[in-house]
Amino acid sequence: MESRAGEVAAWCARRGWPVFPLRAGHKTPRPGCGRCRLSSTQYVPHAAAGCPCIEQGRWCHGFYAATVEPERIDRWWSEQPVPGVGVSTGAAGLVVVDVDCHVDGPVEAERVLPGFEVSEEDARRVRTGLDTLMLLACLAGGPETVEDMRTLTVQTPSGGLHLWFTAPRNTRWASSAGGDHDGRALGWQLDVRAQGGYIVAPGTRTDAGVYRALGDVRVPALLPSWLAGALQRTGHLLGSAPRPRAARVPNLARRIAAPQSESAWASAVATTALAQVAECERLSEGSGWSSKLNRAAFTMGGLVAAGLVPSDAEARTALIEAAVQARPNREREAHRIIQSGLVAGQRRPLNPTKDR
Repeated sequence: MESRAGEVAAWCARRGWPVFPLRAGHKTPRPGCGRCRLSSTQYVPHAAAGCPCIEQGRWCHGFYAATVEPERIDRWWSEQPVPGVGVSTGAAGLVVVDVDCHVDGPVEAERVLPGFEVSEEDARRVRTGLDTLMLLACLAGGPETVEDMRTLTVQTPSGGLHLWFTAPRNTRWASSAGGDHDGRALGWQLDVRAQGGYIVAPGTRTDAGVYRALGDVRVPALLPSWLAGALQRTGHLLGSAPRPRAARVPNLARRIAAPQSESAWASAVATTALAQVAECERLSEGSGWSSKLNRAAFTMGGLVAAGLVPSDAEARTALIEAAVQARPNREREAHRIIQSGLVAGQRRPLNPTKDR
């Protein structure tokens, strides 16, 4: 998608994404007019809503001036030096997860994912924002790889990733960066660009390099339910209260005796299955606890049959812990569901190669 900046801006605008100019060679907004750049000691500051420059077709106030008007875009990107392209995420109805991939760990367990209980063992494995993202996906029931998310994914010049999603209709999502936005934070080295924020458009060239789209997907996917739930839990859904922190899911990593690559896969599969059961603690009756428990037991049975969980007893213990944590008054029913699911699952051993 690498091309001239004007073509990038027009490409974004055709998709309904309002754009505005960035400083040539940089990822920050192009400075506004002299009046808007005066300090508060020289001039009374004014908000974007009261700035005449925007009505006159200038780019003052960054993303507040963003537009999809072809004539204005042609004029802005015909000037020299040629500006970069920024997209106003809120106005575009986008939610972009900005993943920092600088190696800078480990980090304290409570800082890894504020909306989830993270074990010390899992925290020690986190070295970059990509590790944080994949741990979030594991705990929240998301896919196993970034590629499996099947959305517009952009690699930044610094080696990070921007994952672009379309917000569900009639929802508004807040931005956050490093936990500095009203205490919101999705996760360590995970920033969110939505309302009140902007993102550098794919194909934009800066002095540091090009923001390059990866893979073959060029359209943002609808914000998936697992990620939407995590964002709501951390206070990013505007107009709703943050959900309570997710219940801690039993950590099976130390229980699984298998080659390391298979162990990591089996641990992720088991943790995801158990997380869906434990999550019912935060939901009302009728949220599918029994069916989720049955699926989890079937999955655990397959892991036992494949030798990826040492014994039926280990699997049963983890399942009953998650089940009773979510529905303490339904322990007898839980035992019945677990027994049935384990037996059925052990008839179909899971294969780390075929079942990934």
